[in-house]
Amino acid sequence: MPLASFTGLRFCARFTGWIIVLLALFTIARAQDHNENLQALTQTHAAVSNMVLLNNTRGTLPISDLPGLSIAAVRFHFAHHGPFDSLANKYWKITPFDGDTITDLNGLHDRLKLFNLVILELSGPPSTPLITLIRDLQLRTRLVIVLSGPGTSLAGLDQITSPVLWYPDDNDVGAALAAQAIFGGVAIPRTNRLKETFSPYYRKGAGYTTAKTRLGYSVPEAVGVNSDDLDKIDTIALAGIAAHNAPAVVILLAKDGQVIYNKAFGNHTYWGNDTTRLDDIFDMASCTKVTATTPAIMHLYETHQLDLDSPISNYVAALRNFPDKKDIRVREALLHEAGFTPYIKFYEKLTPKDLSTDSSAAYPTPVADHYYLRANYFNEVMWPVTLASPVLTRGKYVYSDLSMYMMKEVFENISHRSLDEYVLHDLYLPLGMQSTGYLPRNRFPKSRIVRTTENDRWFRNMPVQGYVDDPGAAMAGGVEGHAGLFADANDLAIYYQMLLNKGFYGGRKYFDSATVSYFTSRQSRITYRGLGFDRTNPDRQQPGDHLSNQAFGHSGYTGTYVWVDPKYDIIYICLTNRVYPDDGKTFGVSKVNIRPLALKAFYNAVVKTSR
Repeated sequence: MPLASFTGLRFCARFTGWIIVLLALFTIARAQDHNENLQALTQTHAAVSNMVLLNNTRGTLPISDLPGLSIAAVRFHFAHHGPFDSLANKYWKITPFDGDTITDLNGLHDRLKLFNLVILELSGPPSTPLITLIRDLQLRTRLVIVLSGPGTSLAGLDQITSPVLWYPDDNDVGAALAAQAIFGGVAIPRTNRLKETFSPYYRKGAGYTTAKTRLGYSVPEAVGVNSDDLDKIDTIALAGIAAHNAPAVVILLAKDGQVIYNKAFGNHTYWGNDTTRLDDIFDMASCTKVTATTPAIMHLYETHQLDLDSPISNYVAALRNFPDKKDIRVREALLHEAGFTPYIKFYEKLTPKDLSTDSSAAYPTPVADHYYLRANYFNEVMWPVTLASPVLTRGKYVYSDLSMYMMKEVFENISHRSLDEYVLHDLYLPLGMQSTGYLPRNRFPKSRIVRTTENDRWFRNMPVQGYVDDPGAAMAGGVEGHAGLFADANDLAIYYQMLLNKGFYGGRKYFDSATVSYFTSRQSRITYRGLGFDRTNPDRQQPGDHLSNQAFGHSGYTGTYVWVDPKYDIIYICLTNRVYPDDGKTFGVSKVNIRPLALKAFYNAVVKTSR
């Protein structure tokens, strides 16, 4: 559906008295934790400086290639497995085993047969039977050992050749940092070496250096932001829920390569008890354009398979039959200057014979639970209607979903791959984005996916959960260029950190730096937009706004926001289901707009500490 540009959703400086009262009511009633975080940061710095990586001759750590990895984390007397496992799961799925409850280590060995990477979490010296298991495992699979406690425990691992990550402080901080170090969220500096000899094999001066290659997770104070200044975001989120801006909210903030704030608020619905979780999956709506379709086009561009100044009809032959479309260029579509019709209500053309409550070969396309569209509807109805729609505003900026319908067709005609398959296997999974993709009901339990509408009243007349909210994308099979993508906040932070890194992440290059700069910089003489990406519009900024002219991102109709500002090295992810329960028909327009308000609060906190 058409929506205002990112910079069009501005922070309104004129608060009504009602809003002020509401914000005051929901001010977080807890002690400020800035000083507490400063103390934690001191602990963190000490723990990092004492962490030593041994036996990393082959460069096993940090782990680089994630797809295909099946990881088991087996703990023995490791009291702080909670923080370790929680952080590790942000990078890739791990399956935990409590070794202390397993008396038969031979049986444990066999239970690990389907895992090609085993992480052993140890505290204190390993027993003789455990040493036997370690020696056996390292001959048969990739093995990483995490060891906390006195350095004298290293003597028990003499002659073990698998990487050993040792730190002396047996606490939550050390465990959390160890998990990040394994995946590249924390660097191990060259000064981190054994300060004394513990055995003939682990001698003074031993150790390896690693680089930071992925997002890390820390407190705001780690990047110079006062956590007290971010409390206002909690207030805004709770006030927005109370004002029916959205029932479910997840906000993630990252700066300088560190996730410094990630909180979930509310429930999936106003009347339910399904509490919002950090890893809940949201319908990204038009954020699909810059998180799926645009990177697919970027890939074609930098591999010289696509000329941005060539007609779309060079790649989509059907357009050659339409004089008003046959010479429209790819670049024009990416800038929303092609003159395409903004939005077509395809659902208005449906007849009772087009839909069925039973799935069959004649009705294969699910658009909601127990609701199916007839076969070939896109090719027989939607695509012809799209092709025949008038071009009225070419050369002017008119935001159009049809531009990204076209870009999907361009990508698939050139690559001979479906858009959803490409982004999942060539982009998301290699990056470590475990929950992002199209058609989430095929991969995840329904309960993890946040409901968009309870009753859309114009198409499906039933709850929509895990099926794309946008009717056109749903009727096209759930995979389109303008909508259809689902994601969680952590995954989105990974993707946008890759763009902030100019195409690099996890030790791998996904795009040339020049390609990222080109697509995310201003490319229009009419607007300030990039290719696919929305950008800061200085003409619409208000006093007190801090968005730089380098910033880029997009908004989504369902209530999503993604925003990156290279000047401040920040990422802002805001996921809501603002269209619940019926796209504003029940509650009207909310007086608290969470997305721009929370972003402004984030900018204020960052700018305050950078002065």
